[in-house]
Amino acid sequence: MLFPVYWMVNASQQPNGTTLETSWLPLKPDFTGYATAISEQGGNLATSLVISLGSVVLSLAIAAPAAYALAYFKVKGAGVVLFAILISQMIPGIVVANALYTAYNDLGLLNSIPGLILADSAHGIPFAILIIRAFMNGMPASVIEAARVDGAGHVRAFWSIVVPLSRNSLITAGLFTFLFTWSDFLFALTLTTTEAVRPVTLGIFQYIGAYVNDWSSVMATAVLASIPAIILLVAAQKYIAAGTASGAVK
Repeated sequence: MLFPVYWMVNASQQPNGTTLETSWLPLKPDFTGYATAISEQGGNLATSLVISLGSVVLSLAIAAPAAYALAYFKVKGAGVVLFAILISQMIPGIVVANALYTAYNDLGLLNSIPGLILADSAHGIPFAILIIRAFMNGMPASVIEAARVDGAGHVRAFWSIVVPLSRNSLITAGLFTFLFTWSDFLFALTLTTTEAVRPVTLGIFQYIGAYVNDWSSVMATAVLASIPAIILLVAAQKYIAAGTASGAVK
């Protein structure tokens, strides 16, 4: 599994050429591909970062209160809602993308950052609800009841008590949403028809056709696109383990 990653890094440091002519080690590293990637794909990387962060914020803003309501309120039909959330995870992405294209065309959201944020968030919210709710179900209800006795309303109890205690699950859900959005290709391909908004995944796809004889630039772009995900995974590793373990135990 690690060899393709190594080969990507190795090929990105080779002089211009095809991957078939690449040596096993970058004995004479050449970073021209990185310079080309930054100059031509830097805007696409920034676009992906904005879309990913926006999707995380929107997903958590909707998923956290929804999970709290499903975990602590006696909502009529909560089981049906949870079942619908599970079913939504099984719908093929191409079906959602095609349906969104028609709606976006009528609403004027094609080729827009808000449109991609909304699409990626809609895909990440169900999973985030399941993760956060599983964690909240394991929290002592007495903590929230104590806050209610002290005069805190539902909003104050949620914001001051539940959110801080749910930090691990929020980070876990947010990270998975970020990773999905950062690597999304289907929505980017379907909901963008011009060069006005182009995430890096779509940029790499179109880059391959234009630079089929210059794989160092293509691989350098792939390396740069991998860095944000690697940094986040390393930084949030302990929170991810705690968040997923808590949900699994429940």
